[in-house]
Amino acid sequence: MKSLIIAEKPSVAREIARVLDLREKHKSYIEGKQYIITWALGHLVELKMPENYDPKYKTWRLEDLPIIPDKMGLKVIRQTSHQFKAIEGLAKRQNIKDLIIATDAGREGELVARWIIEKIHWRKPIKRLWISSVTDRAIRDGFKQLKPGEQFENLYQSAVCRAEADWLIGLNVSRALTTKYKDPLSAGRVQTPTLSLIIDREKQIQKFVPKKYWVIKAKCGSLVVEWEKNGEKRIFDKEQAEKMITKLNGQKAVVTEINTKEKAEQQPLPYDLNELQRDANKRYGFSAKKTLSVLQKLYEEHKYVTYPRTDSRYLTTDMEATMYERLTGISSAYKEEVKPLLANRGKVIAKRVFNNEKVSDHHAIIPTEEKVHINDLSSDERKIYDLIVRRFLTIFYPPFKYETVQAQFKVNGETFTAKARNIKDWGFKKIQGHDEEEPAHNNLQTLKIGQNDSIRGIQMEERLTEPPLRYSEADLLGQMEKYGLGTPATRAEIIERLVETEVVERQNGRFYSTQKGRQLMDLVNKDLKSPELTAKWEKELELIARGKANPKQFLKNIRKQTEALVSEIKQSDKQYRTPNLTGSKCPECGSFLKERNTKDGKFLVCSSLDCSYRRRKEPKLSNRRCPQCHKKMEIHEGKAGLYFQCRNCNIVEKAEEKKKAVNKREERKLLQKYTKKDESFGTSLGDLLKAKLEGKE
Repeated sequence: MKSLIIAEKPSVAREIARVLDLREKHKSYIEGKQYIITWALGHLVELKMPENYDPKYKTWRLEDLPIIPDKMGLKVIRQTSHQFKAIEGLAKRQNIKDLIIATDAGREGELVARWIIEKIHWRKPIKRLWISSVTDRAIRDGFKQLKPGEQFENLYQSAVCRAEADWLIGLNVSRALTTKYKDPLSAGRVQTPTLSLIIDREKQIQKFVPKKYWVIKAKCGSLVVEWEKNGEKRIFDKEQAEKMITKLNGQKAVVTEINTKEKAEQQPLPYDLNELQRDANKRYGFSAKKTLSVLQKLYEEHKYVTYPRTDSRYLTTDMEATMYERLTGISSAYKEEVKPLLANRGKVIAKRVFNNEKVSDHHAIIPTEEKVHINDLSSDERKIYDLIVRRFLTIFYPPFKYETVQAQFKVNGETFTAKARNIKDWGFKKIQGHDEEEPAHNNLQTLKIGQNDSIRGIQMEERLTEPPLRYSEADLLGQMEKYGLGTPATRAEIIERLVETEVVERQNGRFYSTQKGRQLMDLVNKDLKSPELTAKWEKELELIARGKANPKQFLKNIRKQTEALVSEIKQSDKQYRTPNLTGSKCPECGSFLKERNTKDGKFLVCSSLDCSYRRRKEPKLSNRRCPQCHKKMEIHEGKAGLYFQCRNCNIVEKAEEKKKAVNKREERKLLQKYTKKDESFGTSLGDLLKAKLEGKE
């Protein structure tokens, strides 16, 4: 008898098959003596759409809303139905005794597998592979410690509640708004309050009125000192600032206080997904989606990092024993940084990182024990990997220690201050890199109480108060985390959805609301755009996952909420004006065309919901540069195939077919596979392959 394993992706299934020594390969599964492994292709099963309940829902009508099925049904996704049928066929085999879920160890991964299991009407035992990395050791250990499927029932219920809530609210409210106002309008349980955050910040900026203020600085001996009163350094009255200058000119400064404080900054904890996305955005300008995509490759393909979709920054106590091995794995790429840590037997100084109470499904993102081949990584992969490794290494280093020195001076009854910071021990900042420079006022320590000196070069500087900045992606992720909007796994997707539906725009790395977004916010119910309400729902979903809340009650409340939201839209007398309309008319139905910005450039689309006419407004630009003016060339498709054209210089170049290059990781695997250990007889196939890869004869 054999166990049927369901993995989430073919690539992960192949890795598990290799570790378990399954060698009989088929189109949709791999078989061995004990196991048969097959795979989903992401989701194979989804919630039924309205038209699956009743064909009349194919046409969107306001009077048909809300659509609230008594029981939500499931359907097989047509595009991947061949893989579902293959799994269904394997499940019916007589020699299958049980099923092992090996999808991603999280809420979404659980849903992927459970919906397949429900749709194939599986009745035999279920087990769960729960691992935080896909290294050979993690897979082998995971199969030795398979968990009973019922242990994850609450996680599955939480996933179902999330999916059904998004369907009920998102689908009904979006259809209601779209049909009422005759323009594609999208609203949802998480995306709408996220949009609300962006628009609220926009309102703060619009309301902001800059104010002039002045600061007073002077020289006292070799020090630069600043006027201060009750912690405030700004003077908002110019006349008052000028009087101050007159009062202080030519006066003596007397040292009245010198305060020295020893301080320490603790090592930062390893990354969770949200903080890693924020840091990658600040440092490299990566979007949350890009960071997650790169991270997924480091996890699945290279096996260099642990499970990415985590909300914890802590590790479990049993992981302390694995630290030396992880340091050994990264030592080839970080030799100097790791050398003293290996000499110390991988002893962790920041012991607070080990806390079982603060790890739910997954621990923080850290390197695996896999030996790193840094040249296998692309430029983007190296950047993300370097962030993870350096953050991980900080827990082996001592805290950053420094002392602050603050001196206070009295000048004709007014107070001036000078501050300095002296570094005692760079600690973990040695590994992270530090921007701090040794402060200029080290001679503050030589001052003595009662010492006096003349004030020279006194001046007032005029400045303006500044409005808050628009949110960057890092800022927005921080706000979403603060209000519990979405999960680490879904936030990137939500942000991209806002951009795709044209309610916000990215400009120079910051988010600007559009006319469409601002109008949408005026049309939506205040509860739906409230981050606090959505945060409450997310907390309830978390409680359901832990078995501490009732999923039936949650969905009952969501149904009531859906009815109220749709009813309000139907009765609303608010106005909406379709944005981006042009003066051109649709050649098919005569309605006005509107301009849409997409990833592929600008398009003109028909404003009528019943018409699907669209055409490109301007040619698509390629990454190919014109050899003459160096501007990006347009890409076109003609009878002879793809070609590039520069409008300015009228230069045309044919697109050559590129051969797929073998990357360094694949090259190394091929060499390992075909190089025999005993090479005493003739030339090995490995040598021939190596010569070919190096371009030799």
